[in-house]
Amino acid sequence: MAKLSNGTISVIFVAQRTELDADGYARAAAMMDELAAHQDGYIGIDSVRGADGLGITVSYWADEARAKAWRDHPDHAAMREAGRNRWYSDYSLHVAQVTRSYDWKKP
Repeated sequence: MAKLSNGTISVIFVAQRTELDADGYARAAAMMDELAAHQDGYIGIDSVRGADGLGITVSYWADEARAKAWRDHPDHAAMREAGRNRWYSDYSLHVAQVTRSYDWKKP
């Protein structure tokens, strides 16, 4: 992820996956990544998942209104419900505003 502008909204999703329907989860996650990328105000996403099923996904949005619009998107809401029913044992969501951002890369 490149340097972010001050005021960018970061939506931090920390989730513990169940062992149910790994293929269905992979398809759903790919669909949500693609759908999010086409939403107004979308900047990007970073995501990692450990072998134990714990994952952290951070999506970046131009402002709070656009982050909320993604939260309220009907397809995203339906997939969130599927996640609660099938793919997650628990999760936490945190919304933060970027006040500083920088990059470093080994030469």
